[in-house]
Amino acid sequence: MDRVSNSPRRAGVALAVLTAVLLTGCTGEPDRPRPAPSASPAAADPTPSGAPTPTAADPAARAAALVATLADEDLVGQVLMPYAYGDNATKVSTGSAAGNRALAGVDTPAEMVAKYRLGGLILVGFSADDPTSGNQETTNVDNPRQVRELTTGLRDAAGKLPAGAAPLLIGTDQEYGVVTRITDGVTLLPSPLAAGAAGDPALTEAAWRAAGQELAAMGINLDFAPVADVLVTRSTVIGSRSFGADPKRASAQVAGAVRGLQGAGVAASVKHFPGHGLSAADSHEELPVIGQSRKVLDSTAFPPFSAGIDAGALAVMSAHLDVTAVDPGTPATFSHKLLTGVLRGQLGFKGVVITDGMNMAPAKRWSPGEAAVRALKAGNDLILMPPNVTQAYDGLLAALRDGSLPRARLVEAATRVLTMKFTLAGTPAPAMSTLNDAEHRQAAEALAAGAVTVLRGSCTKGVAAPVTVTSSGGREKTRDLLTQALTAAGVQVVPSGGTRVHLVGYGDGSGDLAADAAVTVAMDTPYVLAKAKSPTLLATYSSSAASMTALANVLAGRARPTGRAPVPVPGLPATTCGN
Repeated sequence: MDRVSNSPRRAGVALAVLTAVLLTGCTGEPDRPRPAPSASPAAADPTPSGAPTPTAADPAARAAALVATLADEDLVGQVLMPYAYGDNATKVSTGSAAGNRALAGVDTPAEMVAKYRLGGLILVGFSADDPTSGNQETTNVDNPRQVRELTTGLRDAAGKLPAGAAPLLIGTDQEYGVVTRITDGVTLLPSPLAAGAAGDPALTEAAWRAAGQELAAMGINLDFAPVADVLVTRSTVIGSRSFGADPKRASAQVAGAVRGLQGAGVAASVKHFPGHGLSAADSHEELPVIGQSRKVLDSTAFPPFSAGIDAGALAVMSAHLDVTAVDPGTPATFSHKLLTGVLRGQLGFKGVVITDGMNMAPAKRWSPGEAAVRALKAGNDLILMPPNVTQAYDGLLAALRDGSLPRARLVEAATRVLTMKFTLAGTPAPAMSTLNDAEHRQAAEALAAGAVTVLRGSCTKGVAAPVTVTSSGGREKTRDLLTQALTAAGVQVVPSGGTRVHLVGYGDGSGDLAADAAVTVAMDTPYVLAKAKSPTLLATYSSSAASMTALANVLAGRARPTGRAPVPVPGLPATTCGN
């Protein structure tokens, strides 16, 4: 059934109140610094006849004016950001069409955008060693040109909607390291933990600006990154996705990543509020309990989120976490106390709050419609990855019309989403030729070089050639990358009999170590090095090409490693290099 309302309700009175709230703030605290809004491109004027004309440089005014014209169905659609099956907006395989029909009653991603008046769509995909793979039920990405064609088709569909003056949000999880959706043909940064080891926010900002430019070139304007979780616990679900265990150092890194991404016209979504690094449990499968005191939350978990907000982050992602010191038993995603009281009240965030995936286990304790309503009422503005789009949409619309979802809350959420869209609208997309160009590779390599850490052994001498590179199972590609980089650095590599350099990575334990290796290298979290017997222990925290090049230069004696372990490793120093 077509969902177009014959007599749409307007949001005038509530909008006037909301506009005052958005422009003056609601906490009584001074406004935090915001990024300068970009000039929006020429578009059909959304202002109702007789209303004051907002300036093109005022995204909030444009959003408020547009919201005043929208029907109920459009307001509901603007707060939804599902995933879809298929690698093209209008042409999909039989299997992808079946997946979309089960998810949303349509065949293609473009039809999903049109039918539900969507505010955005997330591109999902698989990557190796990915702790988030449990809620990646399909893949939308193959190569950059395919992604650009897909995003162009999605925006064409969205441009025909009543809210089409504001660009469709197209997001993805491009964190770098183990969670990287687009891996081919792009510049791959080292992991956030590697950036934490380098400890130079300027290097981080430059690398993430390069990453943002490449995302923008492919038509992506929202990155679900950076991860602001402080790595208090040994967690395989967060692990090297975090910048480290020190709140102050992590805060500087988060701020640098936000400035870099948004300097390229891509919105940063700081995650996972209020701090997934305080638990080792996996919120994809269960509801982790955050049992630390409020004092620990204030001093440890919250500072990187505050830093991201101060850097101008346009979005924050809420997490499925049970924070017992604030709202015991209620996942943070559904907690008014945490999202409205703490995030907006205490931390002063005024941008878009986005749920973590609503197809994750803690959110599925309710039906998709009820979960969407609860999340919106708690303070989220954008509902990410509902497990059934039709049910989420219909549930929100029914709640709006029976009064259980206050109209002012929906208007507030839609206005925030549209404000973010108009803020992003004026930045032109870079050319596709910028992908993996020399300047971007140099930014990634500089960050990777700063990360290499010596936890045992000499800081000045390289290894004796020839070298034999080995690894734990399934890392042939990484061994090849290091072999090529060593050869380029002038080090002979032989299949066997040379000085053994052994690589370990994500998910590896003491059983993956090699007792006879002269050098053991940790390419993810460095905890495993505590059990290694090698006389030389190194960490790159990442297996990217840039990280292997940096490692090769250290092994060749051409570069002095300056990194410091950003997490404590029992029995080992943060570095033996005295810096």
